[in-house]
Amino acid sequence: MTRLSDVRPRFSTSRQRGISGVLVGGVVIIVVIIIIAGVYYATTTSHSSTTSSSFTTSSISTVSGLSSTSISTVSTVSTSATSITTSSSTPTLPSTLPSPSSPISEAGSSLLYPLFQLWAANFTATYPNVKVSTAAGGSGAGQSGVEGGTINIGASDAFLTNSEASANPGILNIAVAVSAQQVNYNVPGVPQTTHLNFTGSVLVGIYNGSITYWNAPAIKALNPGVASQLPDQLIVPLHRSDSSGDTDLFTTYLSDTSPDWNTSVGAGTSVSWPSVPSAEAENGNSGMLTACSQTKYCIAYIGVSYLAQATTDGLGNAALENQAGNFVTLTTSNVAAAVNAQYASTPANERYSLVYSPGATSYPIVNYEYAMVNRAQSSQTLATDIQAVLYYATLPQYGNSAYFLDKVGFVALPAPIAQLSWDQIAEITG
Repeated sequence: MTRLSDVRPRFSTSRQRGISGVLVGGVVIIVVIIIIAGVYYATTTSHSSTTSSSFTTSSISTVSGLSSTSISTVSTVSTSATSITTSSSTPTLPSTLPSPSSPISEAGSSLLYPLFQLWAANFTATYPNVKVSTAAGGSGAGQSGVEGGTINIGASDAFLTNSEASANPGILNIAVAVSAQQVNYNVPGVPQTTHLNFTGSVLVGIYNGSITYWNAPAIKALNPGVASQLPDQLIVPLHRSDSSGDTDLFTTYLSDTSPDWNTSVGAGTSVSWPSVPSAEAENGNSGMLTACSQTKYCIAYIGVSYLAQATTDGLGNAALENQAGNFVTLTTSNVAAAVNAQYASTPANERYSLVYSPGATSYPIVNYEYAMVNRAQSSQTLATDIQAVLYYATLPQYGNSAYFLDKVGFVALPAPIAQLSWDQIAEITG
């Protein structure tokens, strides 16, 4: 940049030259002032733009959904729009929806089933002309139903594997909420307020038959405070008989904590369970809950949406060892800690495991709940209605509010993950 000292007239012996020099100097000074003003304006504009962009990014990154305030009622949609629109990438529900030729069908995960029932009832109260039917059946049934075109929305605790996604490129895996899984047991003599400690390796021992009694040294070593109360009774390990996302979550935790289990059994919605004479197979979360409530000395893995009933039935709820080596119980704050530790790594297709998250207080069996939907629908009416159901489920003022989620022990999608879900829902067309 030219300095003002450099534009002084160099000659003063001639008046004409002096006048010319002054004129030239004046022009140069004006030019310099204009340049300085331009630089200042550009700098100010750039700073303003940077500040605005930074504010927006910060707002989006806040995990506000994990601490959403409870609402006493679910407001009905009051917008005057007649089709789904977006504002700053946030969906806006319409005041009316086209009537589908038949009810929108949802089925699958028994873990998600109680929440989807709540969503469906309230959605239909808002849009009486759009009926939503719900059913359980297991995550495997939800996936196969969407693949075969027999249902519109397949609920699943497990996302499509890479090979399944390649075989079904038209199916979206849309995260709709965050859930968790409890490990329950029925051990008379152990107070319900005592949360027995379990590591992944000890659970592996129970489910592969190498640990068979409740007073086994491995279990007593983890629970010195109640070691004398652990009975000399055969453990009855319960597992799912149906294709189950809960089985996928549980076996993922076992695989993540035990190389032996990972290589010999692995993880999945259906696995070849090791032969354990005392083991029993049950259908659905409700079947697991009923069987464990009626079977002394059992142990079972059950979705968090059945936690309240499990407590009412007198079942114990385990504290599980997390990746940090701490034993943590299933609480909303511990689930939120697990989500906060990993959600930023979730890809755009949302196929991502939150099991065995890092963090001192992270609960180890946490997952996204998924709505599996075909991207291409048979009509635009059906596509619009399905979009509305899923937007309703995932918006923080509606289905992802504490009003719904607290009833089943779920937590809300972090704001950036909700945005990923909305982006995928927007792809559904007829």
